[in-house]
Amino acid sequence: MAVKETHGVRFEQICKSFGEVKALRPLNLEIKPGEFLTLLGPSGSGKTTLLNIVAGFLDPDDGRLILGGQDVTALPPRARNIGMVFQNYALFPHMSVAENVAYGLKVRGVKGMALQRQVNEALEMVQLGGYGERAIDQLSGGQQQRVALARAMVIEPDLLLMDEPLGALDRQLRKHVQLEIRRLHTKSPRTTIYVTHDQEEALVMSDRVAIMRNGRIVQIGTPGELYEKPDSAYIARFLGESNLLPVKVLGVEKDRIAYSIRGYEGTFSTPAKGQAENTPGEAQLLIRPEALRVSQTDGNSLRVVVEEVVYLGELTATKLRFADGQEGWLRAMKSPAHQPGAVIRVTWAPEDTRLLPAKD
Repeated sequence: MAVKETHGVRFEQICKSFGEVKALRPLNLEIKPGEFLTLLGPSGSGKTTLLNIVAGFLDPDDGRLILGGQDVTALPPRARNIGMVFQNYALFPHMSVAENVAYGLKVRGVKGMALQRQVNEALEMVQLGGYGERAIDQLSGGQQQRVALARAMVIEPDLLLMDEPLGALDRQLRKHVQLEIRRLHTKSPRTTIYVTHDQEEALVMSDRVAIMRNGRIVQIGTPGELYEKPDSAYIARFLGESNLLPVKVLGVEKDRIAYSIRGYEGTFSTPAKGQAENTPGEAQLLIRPEALRVSQTDGNSLRVVVEEVVYLGELTATKLRFADGQEGWLRAMKSPAHQPGAVIRVTWAPEDTRLLPAKD
């Protein structure tokens, strides 16, 4: 299926309230042409409200929405040339697979051989060639989701919106469809806004992720940037298991930040460049579980107590208790020999740590 030029999207001071509830606070965001951007956040963070404003299902209280250089804020949904994929698929049960995919084309006046060709190309694109005559209830959940995706893409939308599209699938199937959607985007790049509360889904599929909280975008970046360099403890926790230790920043000398860890003697350091916090005083130290390792020496290490050992197949997760009573985790490929109650020492590479503000 041929792909026409895709468009970028720009939000300018978009606001939305429902009574006293501020669903979206003044929000600015630019999405590049062909970019796959995920809105990630908990329920009530504003991500679905923002998606519905893009689709034209809701009007903003203030601000402008620019699609492909055109102000579409006041345009009705049908005039925006947007494809949408929903969590419940929204397929017509009385129509065949091909008829479902053809629906949007027929509304646009496509007929005859052109209609058949475009439908067949769309089904081939989502690896459902030959499924056109089947009834919807003859398909698995993953296949139904691919039909919904084909229906959204066959109209060659300027923008593709996806609202929790994998929420109804089981974990294993969800992982498979994540990779399918990513493959399709790589093969046929369309500007895409994807909404989810699933952190793994966002990290696997996105070019960039915008993390939302209380109607605001609190950080935006590539999956790697957000996971490795979160701006706050909230973002660190939201994107994965996090060891967050209370520390005191002592000062900056040359290219290093010195700090002490509550409950432990001695001074530690981390590279100063790019840290979220470097002001002397209280802070939090982020060490991801995969960055910790068991140490055989006392230098640059912490004494911890093993609380629990959890076998996860290719990984083993070890629950730890630090000196101040705080709990944390160590994840490793090789199962440690330690049993619950054992006292061990753990260490890390200084470049694998991040200093964060004491408060969110």
